Amino acid sequence: MNREKLDRWCERGILSLVLAILVFGPLATGAVRTLEFLILQGLTLGVLLLWAVRLWASERTQFLWPPICWMVLAFVAYAIGRYLTCDIEYVGRQELIRVLLYAFLFFAILNNLHGQSETQILSYTLIFLAMGISCYAIYQFLTGSQYVWHFYTAHTPGRASGTYISPNHLAGFLEMLLPLGLAYTLVGRSRPLTRVFLGYAALVMVAGLGVTVSRGGWISAGCALVVLFGVLALHRSYRIPALVLMALLVAACGFFVTKTQFFKERLQAGLDDGKNPELSVRYELWRSAAEMWRDHVWFGVGPGHYDYRFRAYRPEAVQLRPDRAHNEYLNTLADWGVLGAALVLAALGALFAGVLKSWRYVRRSEKEFRTNLSNKFAFVLGAALGLLALMIHSLVDYNMHIPANAILAVSLMAMLSSHLRFATDRYWFTARLRGRIIASVVLVAGILFLGQQQVRSGREYVWLDRAAKAEAYSPAQLTMLERAFAIEPRNFATAYSLGETNRIISFETGDEAAAKRAMEWYARGIQTNPFDGYNYMGYGMCLDFLERFEESESYFNKADELDPNGYWTAAHIGRHYVQVGNYAAARPWLERSLRLKWRGNAIATNYLAIVEERLLESAMEAGRGRLRHSPATPVEPFLAPESGQPDQPEN
Repeated sequence: MNREKLDRWCERGILSLVLAILVFGPLATGAVRTLEFLILQGLTLGVLLLWAVRLWASERTQFLWPPICWMVLAFVAYAIGRYLTCDIEYVGRQELIRVLLYAFLFFAILNNLHGQSETQILSYTLIFLAMGISCYAIYQFLTGSQYVWHFYTAHTPGRASGTYISPNHLAGFLEMLLPLGLAYTLVGRSRPLTRVFLGYAALVMVAGLGVTVSRGGWISAGCALVVLFGVLALHRSYRIPALVLMALLVAACGFFVTKTQFFKERLQAGLDDGKNPELSVRYELWRSAAEMWRDHVWFGVGPGHYDYRFRAYRPEAVQLRPDRAHNEYLNTLADWGVLGAALVLAALGALFAGVLKSWRYVRRSEKEFRTNLSNKFAFVLGAALGLLALMIHSLVDYNMHIPANAILAVSLMAMLSSHLRFATDRYWFTARLRGRIIASVVLVAGILFLGQQQVRSGREYVWLDRAAKAEAYSPAQLTMLERAFAIEPRNFATAYSLGETNRIISFETGDEAAAKRAMEWYARGIQTNPFDGYNYMGYGMCLDFLERFEESESYFNKADELDPNGYWTAAHIGRHYVQVGNYAAARPWLERSLRLKWRGNAIATNYLAIVEERLLESAMEAGRGRLRHSPATPVEPFLAPESGQPDQPEN
C-alpha cells in the first residue's frame, strides 16, 4: 500500500470514528453513564491513533491553526495545572480526562475533516439523527412514556426526553442542530429532494423541541431562529421564503402551546412570581455558586469540584444534590475561577471573531446568492446560530456537562474554525520533521494516558457493576467493592460504600469487628475527599455503636460544619443525642431536620417520636416528685431503607 492510499484510508477511518462518536453519544442517553463514556473514550483513542499514522503517511503534512487553537491549548495547560493542585484527586482526574478528550477531538476534526464533503456528511448525519430522536420524543409525549430505551426516568410526566435522561438536554441537542437544518434547507446547495428531506427533518426537530417543554430550550432556539430569519431576510431572493417560514413556525408553535393545557401551565408557571419552584431552586443554586466563587476567586474550588463542595454552601431550600449549578457560566467560575473562565471566554471570542472574518468569503454576493446556493454559507450560518442558542441556554442549564452535547458543540466549533481557511492562508503551517515529531509525541502521550485511564476505569466499572447487582450487605458484595477499590484507591465513593455496608452489617448483627472495619473505610473516604461530611457522620455512628460517646461528638460536629443545612446530617446528629440519652439536645436537631425536609424523612420522624415519649415520661415523673437521674437505656438503631447517600443528583 502506497503512502497516498494509506493517508486516504486513515482519513476515512477518522471520519467513520467521528461519525460513530457523534451518533452513539446522543443515542446512549447522552453518554452520562460510565460505560457509554468509556466507549466514546475508546473511539477517540482510535481517532488519535489514525491521526498519528496519518502524520507520517502523508508526504506533506499541514496543520490548520487558527487563533482559537491557542486558547484551547492554554485551557488544556491550565486544566493540567489545576488537576495537579486540586483537593479531590479522583474528581479532578475525571474532569481532566473530559477536557483532554474534547480538546483532542477538536484538533482532530479541525485538521482532518475540514473539507466540504466531510462537513456535509457530518452535518447531514447529525440533522437526520436529530430528526429520528425527535420522532422518539414525540412518541414518548403522545403515549406518556417515561422510559428511555429500558431506563425509567423520573422527569415530569408530560415532557419528553428522547434518548436523553433529561428533557432539557434533548432540548440542548436539538437547539444546536435546528438552525443548521433550516440553513441547509433554505440556502444549501443540494438536490431538491434532499432539501425537501432536510426541511422535513427541521420541522420534526421543531416538534421534538416543543415536546421537551424546556422553557430554556424554547427561548434559546427562538432567539437563534429570529437571527437566522433576520439574516436571510436581508437577502432579496430569500426575504419572502424566510419570513413566510418564520410566520408558519410562530403560528404553529403558538397554536399548540395555547391549545395544550400542560404547555399553558408550564409557561404560566414561568411567568408567575413564587409559583415556579424549579426556577426558585435554581436561583438558590446560582447564589450558592456565586458564594463559592467569591471564596475562591482566581482558581475556583477545583475542576469538577462544585458538586462536592456544594454542601458547605447549601441553602435550606435545596436538599438534593444539584450535580451542577444549572448555569454554565457560574459553574465555570466556581470550578475554574476567573482565570479558567477568561480562557473559555477568550476561546468563544476567537471563534466568533473567526466567523465574522470568514463571513464575506463564504457568503456570495446578491447576484450569486440568488442563482447559486452555498453549502459553506449554510453551514457557517447554521452552526454559528446553533452555538449561540447553546450559549443562551447555558444561562439556565448545563448542557456542556453532558458528554454527547459537549462533543457536538466542540465538533461544530472545530468545523466553524476550519472555514477561516477561505479568508486567508496564514493559518496553514507545513509540518517539517521537528513538527511531526512534536505532534507525534503529543498524540502518543494522549493515547497512553487516556488508554491507561480507560483500562483502569473499565476494570473498576466491572466490579462496581457486579457489586450493585449482588445481594445487599452480603460478603460477596463486600468482596466486589474491595476489588473495585483496589483498582481505584482514590475513589472515595467506593470507600464510603464499603463503610456503609460494614456499618449496616454491624448494626444488624451486633458485630463490633464490622463496625471497626467500617471506621477504617470511612477514614479512607475522609482522606480522599475531606469535604464529605457523611464519612465523619458514619464514623461517629460507629463510635456510638461501640459506646465511645465522648469520641463521637467531634465527628458529628465536623459533619455539621461540612453540611450545615443538610436534613440528613441534622437527623443523624439528633439520633446521636438520642443514643447518649440527651433527649433535650436531640429534639431541636430532629425538628430542624423535619423543617428542612418533612416528606420521606423517616430517621427524624421516628427518632423524634422516641424523644417526645422519653421527655413526656421524664416530665410525668418530675410532676410526681420522683425525678431520678439514671443512664439512658440504649436505643435500638433505626435502619432506614435510605441509609445510603440521600441527596441524589437532580436531573
